[in-house]
Amino acid sequence: FAPQIGSFEWNYVVNRETYIYALPLRTDVPNPFPPKEDTVEQQAGAGARANGKAEGSKAQASTSSEPVRIDFDGLAERVVRVPVEADNYGGLSVTKDGDLLYVRGGPFFYGRGSGQQPAIMVFSMKERDAKPLAEGARGYALSPDGSKVLVRQGGYTLYDAKAGGGQKKSVSTSGLAMERVPAEEWTEVFDEVWRRYRDWFYVPNMNGYDWNALRDQYRPLLHYAGNRSDVNYIIGEMIAELNNSYTYIAGGDLDLPARAPVALPGARFAPDRNAGRYRIAEIFHGDNAEPKYRAPLTEVGVDAHVGDYVLAINGRELTAQDNPYELLRYQAAHPVTLLLNDRPRTEGAREVEYKPITSETELIYFKWVDGNRKKVDEATNGRVAYMHIPDMGADGIYEFIKAFYSQIRKDGMIIDVRANGGGNVSAMLIQRLSRQLLALSYPRTSDTPSTYPRTVFTGPMVALLNETSASDGDIFPAMFKAAGLGPLIGKRSWGGVVGYSGHGPLIDGGSVSVPEFGFANPQGQWIIEGRGVEPDITVENDPISVLQGKDNQLDRAIQEVERLMKEKPAALPPRPKPPIKTPPNPSTPKG
Repeated sequence: FAPQIGSFEWNYVVNRETYIYALPLRTDVPNPFPPKEDTVEQQAGAGARANGKAEGSKAQASTSSEPVRIDFDGLAERVVRVPVEADNYGGLSVTKDGDLLYVRGGPFFYGRGSGQQPAIMVFSMKERDAKPLAEGARGYALSPDGSKVLVRQGGYTLYDAKAGGGQKKSVSTSGLAMERVPAEEWTEVFDEVWRRYRDWFYVPNMNGYDWNALRDQYRPLLHYAGNRSDVNYIIGEMIAELNNSYTYIAGGDLDLPARAPVALPGARFAPDRNAGRYRIAEIFHGDNAEPKYRAPLTEVGVDAHVGDYVLAINGRELTAQDNPYELLRYQAAHPVTLLLNDRPRTEGAREVEYKPITSETELIYFKWVDGNRKKVDEATNGRVAYMHIPDMGADGIYEFIKAFYSQIRKDGMIIDVRANGGGNVSAMLIQRLSRQLLALSYPRTSDTPSTYPRTVFTGPMVALLNETSASDGDIFPAMFKAAGLGPLIGKRSWGGVVGYSGHGPLIDGGSVSVPEFGFANPQGQWIIEGRGVEPDITVENDPISVLQGKDNQLDRAIQEVERLMKEKPAALPPRPKPPIKTPPNPSTPKG
């Protein structure tokens, strides 16, 4: 339980907390790790003693067919820790020689890998130390006799079940083939989905529907299915009958061709019909300090500007009759060269090379968020913080961390969860937003105090939601309101909060989501599902306003937070006057 302390907060997270233990089942079982001795003694007529254990004293495993006896009295107190340091362990097995086989992994991060490759370890009971068997392992299977380990490392490798792995052997899967009848797989997929809903749907009454009757209604339609996509449609119609969120079916052997990667520049091209050429109409700026928001044409050394004519791509001429993205297909793995000029002629043109991206979604999102932030900043003279939380997962935490701590001393805050895609971290955000100022700490050299708790926002807050605030994006505004953090502004949210699980892939790799975890209030009533969260102040972003570049919901949020700031100023009090702790002088006359 030794905690790791965060960089942004004086707060802890527990990691590398797992030990491995042995539990003697009977009172007569010796300690598997008795004290070690550094000396070796040889006595006449006695076996050699080494490491504190007499030769031949090793407890022999019983070969009888008698049942295992357990002495339950004092069982928990007999626990013995295996002498390895705490770490992220899992997948414990025992080899043929009685050694321990397990996986040592890295910490869990939202949004990136741990930076540590998982390793399969072998702990020698004789030597009392752990050594790696295989690094970079993605899983293993131990043979029934405990002598061999099949490890997945990209491909498959067979090792001896001992430290170092002994003689390893690659196991080829090339040439493996099978005969299958797709229609038979489709029937199995249908039945498996039906069973998973029967066994795991969050209420056993299936929302009042006759689940057996729905199976009998839809199963005969498989006879008319011509491909896996048809099967997904049939299953989707059946599970949709339950009138619930997260009834999704996807994937399987769809035999879809791979999409061609496109070497995108983070820009928009517009044809100039008079010149017969394309021009750069817009360049997304992003933020090159953050890899996810890297904008290729704004990087250092890339001499590209709005208005430039794009005369050629990778040496191939581009005219207004061509599709520039056709020339960018299959080029994403390499730098792309553009021939640019401020005139639609090649004389005086310059070659510009950029490192492409394959999606401009993040740059479009950044442009929208940055525009909102600037709008709020200008409308409030920098007094109000703005953040948008795109989901309740890796991207949502990323944006929250970036926006919350950097604006924590502003006078008001707008938290935008419109179009939030959901996830499972809303409670982490609500906890931080709900903190209350309890005290202040003033250093000698500054009149700016630190707060107790150290990270607490003291001003009024409002939250924005809309019809596409979904799942945990439904839950966040509901809990924001329940915690009394501020008013909700916008439109009623999506209304899907029954958490789901999949219970593994289907036979052909397809997936199904089963709504398994219902959401209720402290009074024991189902909430939000099928209805959504009602705003305190309803504001419509109608199509005409949107096309005109207006955001009525954000405008109203600015008005509301400014009103609340007048009612509840967030300024911290000034430094108290210095205390005087000397006793009064008795000779000083009173009055």
